Amino acid sequence: MNIFLELFLLLAIVIYSYLEALVKLFIPVKRKSVNGEIVLVTGSGHGIGRLTAYEFAKHKSKLVLWDINKHGVEETAAECRKLGATAHAFVVDCSKKEEIYSMIDKIKNDIGDVTIVVNNAGAIYPADLLSTKDEEITKTFEVNILGHFWIIKALLPAMMQRNHGHIITVASICGHGVIPYLIPYCSSKFAAVGFHRALTAEVDALGKNGIKTSCLCPVFVNTGFTKNPSTRLWPVLETDDVVKKLMDGILTDKKMIFVPSYLNLCLALEKFLPERALAAINRVQNVQFEAVVGHKHKKK
Repeated sequence: MNIFLELFLLLAIVIYSYLEALVKLFIPVKRKSVNGEIVLVTGSGHGIGRLTAYEFAKHKSKLVLWDINKHGVEETAAECRKLGATAHAFVVDCSKKEEIYSMIDKIKNDIGDVTIVVNNAGAIYPADLLSTKDEEITKTFEVNILGHFWIIKALLPAMMQRNHGHIITVASICGHGVIPYLIPYCSSKFAAVGFHRALTAEVDALGKNGIKTSCLCPVFVNTGFTKNPSTRLWPVLETDDVVKKLMDGILTDKKMIFVPSYLNLCLALEKFLPERALAAINRVQNVQFEAVVGHKHKKK
């Protein structure tokens, strides 16, 4: 095709996409049904994972729940059953590749092929880099990103065969911007956002438009992972508010789910600001939380 014709078509698609986005601001997007879908939620023993499981249970999905905490994941499964859903609880360490592969084989044989996966399990060790133990850095990457690779490699073939599925990556605003004393966590979340974007592009390149992808990127969420978080400009979010936005994004096949939604505009603005201005904004933001700094426990 002539390059000028291709550029003209590209311009038309860009204009159409903006008009479509404008219309969607005023017309509610149709929500899909997840009734009967087999949904795997990792890290479902508490926090975002637990409440996400509850939301899928309300939609009568079949739930496969993973967590490293036996008591927590069994509590979640029991509550899902009270909500009328079928729920299976398993103790799984998402930092262990062979454990992941073995458990997914078991699920395929005993329950069926997972059609929706919420990669939510996470690890965080707030500390300055020199105070962070080597094994903590390794664990952060094993759980926050490498586990995503092993889970999706095991689940994707069945999704590809049916051209049906939904892969949800729970990342963070730390996957788009950085915060001191969270170097391993920020790095792993940048990787998670990259994983989501690259996987989305690859699925599209393979013509598997029935496989949807979403990525959740909230600011600080009050789940207890980070102790006493506070900021001047961003809110500290409650878990149920984040999960409502997540479920809305999943049911409408939204690619990137920022919570709060204005983060998207803030990130776009950052690209045009000089470094000195960005540093000034960070000082005004004054993000604080408990962290180990210089081998001492401080609020930073």
